[in-house]
Amino acid sequence: MNKSIIDKISEKIHRSSDIENELFNKYKVKRGLRNANGSGVLVGLTNISDVVGYEKGENEIIPVDGKLIYRGIPVDELTLGFKNDGRHGFEETIYLLLTGSLPGKESLDEFSKYLTSLRDLPMMFIKTNMISNRGSDIMNMLARNILFLYTFDKKAEDTSQANLVEQSLSLIAKLPVIVAYSYHGMMHAQKRKTLYIRHPDPELSAAENFLYMLKGRGNYTSLDADIMDLSLILHTEHGGGNNSSFTTRVISSTLTDIYSTMAAAIGSLKGPLHGGANLRVLEMMKNIKKNVKNWTNEGELLDYLVKILDKKAHNQTGKIYGIGHAVYTKSDPRTSVLKEKARELAIEKGREEEFELYNMVERLAPEAFSSFKKGSTKVLCANVDFYSGFVYESIGIPKEIFTPLFAIARIAGWSAHRLEELNFTAKRIIRPAYKYVAEPQKYIPLDKRK
Repeated sequence: MNKSIIDKISEKIHRSSDIENELFNKYKVKRGLRNANGSGVLVGLTNISDVVGYEKGENEIIPVDGKLIYRGIPVDELTLGFKNDGRHGFEETIYLLLTGSLPGKESLDEFSKYLTSLRDLPMMFIKTNMISNRGSDIMNMLARNILFLYTFDKKAEDTSQANLVEQSLSLIAKLPVIVAYSYHGMMHAQKRKTLYIRHPDPELSAAENFLYMLKGRGNYTSLDADIMDLSLILHTEHGGGNNSSFTTRVISSTLTDIYSTMAAAIGSLKGPLHGGANLRVLEMMKNIKKNVKNWTNEGELLDYLVKILDKKAHNQTGKIYGIGHAVYTKSDPRTSVLKEKARELAIEKGREEEFELYNMVERLAPEAFSSFKKGSTKVLCANVDFYSGFVYESIGIPKEIFTPLFAIARIAGWSAHRLEELNFTAKRIIRPAYKYVAEPQKYIPLDKRK
């Protein structure tokens, strides 16, 4: 059977793209912008946020309790302040990340009202795009919708400071609305569900308004809204080195428009190695619940976790999803904050047994890893994705919206990075280098080629 042209070309591409690992070592190439010890290569400076998961010794990484710092304020301290005041804090967090300082009450009220005023989408946009925009992946739909908004912006290419701020706030405010409309449009087109186009409610916070637009009034509790607000805060920013924020920096450095920039950032987040980890945690936990008969038996659960690591259970990837992180070692500060609310949610929804199973997997996973790796001393912790899927599922958030929720939060961080990148006194396009390692070859006339 003759090979297709695609097969032939694919084989040639594979051969021409195969670069031996020894060459990366020879030229001291840091693949994935990672140092040999796994830490990130320093490529920039920022005032926006910091992610601390370890200290550097002379030749080793020293595990420490994790810290996530927004503009100098630890995120656990920030969320505790909102909790003590009994109010939602996502809008205030956006203000902090963009400006570098916490707003006073008058400034916060003014800022929140302005964000609320930006939620509405142009009616022509809704009619011509939101209802007719087809797709099976909401992240893809988001990217298309954001690019389409370019056509409604008369100053789309204006990179003056005031316009950059106005564009950023507009997209931050509109993205939750676009997600809700995209979801209902997709359900209507694919599953013949009722098409809901609810107008944003100016009296509701960003977190509660999203639940209202997605689920309708009366179909969520105050705890649902509180934990949605908390989740948005925890996902708003995570240092300039994460893939989507770095993508934002790279694209912005070319001085392109914000719509192209944010569509690229969404494309980055759409990738399964960046967004979507909480979905894989849910799938893994579903498998564990099916195959571990006694959820309270530590020995049985530990044995099954080792089977997962040994690629003999679940999806045979050898991964316990939600355990471990590229930066955090001893703890992920977001996890402990979210876990506290997840426990409250489990009680309200009658899912205490499932929550305790999550808790036990979190506790036993490092032991399973050490057993499987024959005494490995690698320090592991549960990352925020381990509990976020449980939280979203308990609230009744459709799985199709898990990663888009990440984008709703992270667009504030992306905007802060874009504004910082374009405010550098000496702007420079980001251009890393690649070493050319191909063998030379001579041109062969067409009639003499095989």
